[in-house]
Amino acid sequence: MPNDTPPITPKARRKPRRVETAHSFLAGGIISPENAVFVSVCFEGPDMYSLAGGLGTRVAELTETLARLGYDTHLLFVGDPTLPERETLHDGHLHLVRVAQHISKKYPHGVYEGEEEKLAYYTRHVPKMIYNEIALPAFAAGKVLIAIGEDWQTAETVSNLSDLLYIHDLRNQAILMWNCNSLMSLHRMDWKRLAAGAAITTVSRYMKHRLWSFGVNPLVIPNGIPSRYLEPVDPALVSATREAVVRGQKDRLFLFKIGRFDPDKRWIMAVEAVARLRHSGHPVALVIRGGIEPHGAEVMARARQLDLTVRDVSARRPQVEEVAGLIAAAPKADIYNLQFFVPAEFVRVCYAAADAVLANSGHEPFGLVGLEVMATGGIAFTGSTGEDYVLSFENAIALDTDDPDEVAGYLLHLHYNSVEREKIRAAGRRTAAEFTWEEAIENLTGKLDYLARKAGISLGHGTA
Repeated sequence: MPNDTPPITPKARRKPRRVETAHSFLAGGIISPENAVFVSVCFEGPDMYSLAGGLGTRVAELTETLARLGYDTHLLFVGDPTLPERETLHDGHLHLVRVAQHISKKYPHGVYEGEEEKLAYYTRHVPKMIYNEIALPAFAAGKVLIAIGEDWQTAETVSNLSDLLYIHDLRNQAILMWNCNSLMSLHRMDWKRLAAGAAITTVSRYMKHRLWSFGVNPLVIPNGIPSRYLEPVDPALVSATREAVVRGQKDRLFLFKIGRFDPDKRWIMAVEAVARLRHSGHPVALVIRGGIEPHGAEVMARARQLDLTVRDVSARRPQVEEVAGLIAAAPKADIYNLQFFVPAEFVRVCYAAADAVLANSGHEPFGLVGLEVMATGGIAFTGSTGEDYVLSFENAIALDTDDPDEVAGYLLHLHYNSVEREKIRAAGRRTAAEFTWEEAIENLTGKLDYLARKAGISLGHGTA
């Protein structure tokens, strides 16, 4: 890779370098594939090695959708060391660059193993890669560079890129953004330096308010879901899954919960709600898929303390059609603990089949699970943090407290009110259609047009 740009230090400032563009920027205009090149800067990405949570899903879906819309899009991430360093997908519009693979080879267990060593390399080298390999060709083609950093690991990278463009008198041809998806390690960041070099954004009004304490007032640009999630779920699989769980008891409540075993996800609250329903005479079954985190042991211990029967359901990467049969074959239980990788399509089946999906986190920056549930016509029980899209008892249920009786009470209310239940399912699907990635990118480009105007960047039409 080209690496002829000097390190970013005060001594590196010299006579600005100007790029002769093939087309001068024109006044007016809006962001479009003809005048913009996108760069996503993130530790996580689409590889299994790089997927540690919702962030990897976000950047994978965002960049894929941008590419499908015709934008020249680059994703620089800490990828699988066994895969090619570079890949080009979606008719040449999406360019994947796996950074620091020589370091990742020493840390085979995932993106955050050896994090500090990877971070040092990423921060030093990625700005130069973007400048030489992406920015200069974009400017030569009369296009604006749009770079979006994700979460704390990329803050210094974005700032360094801003400095590098400034050194060469090219800063006015780029829009740099840094997006906050979580509160992790924000104390490590130089907020003044970041705000001087980039527009700060986040994914919900809740996160916007949380960032006020750091002295910043970010723009809100929500996440999205893939439009394919709006496709109907196989009704035969939905029926088979529901029957595998309720086992002929039509009044048995079927609940579903998936996520990391983290106290913020309020697993204990979910288990206690099941216990209160069962001990008050309402048959119920909870199907769960957690992670490998230590909190899982506390959750299972609490379930047994509450006299709930837990059955572990094990398998080796079953097909989506096989999972319902695995649950049906397990002895009857209050909680079915799925201990295998659950196919994504079966997760959607559970969303549609369950009486409620407990996405009841106490801290949720955005809440993709809630939207994914709504897309299937399911009923999501969310928290009351970052889920801006929720209108409680209209398109989902928003829980205001951590009281298990709130879950139980709302479940019974819906159980005995079929009209309201179906209203919520239908409204949820309509809401989800307003939050696809295509819609989110419309929001994003609107904010970019504002940032371009604010920075005095005129948008031309490129040479493509």
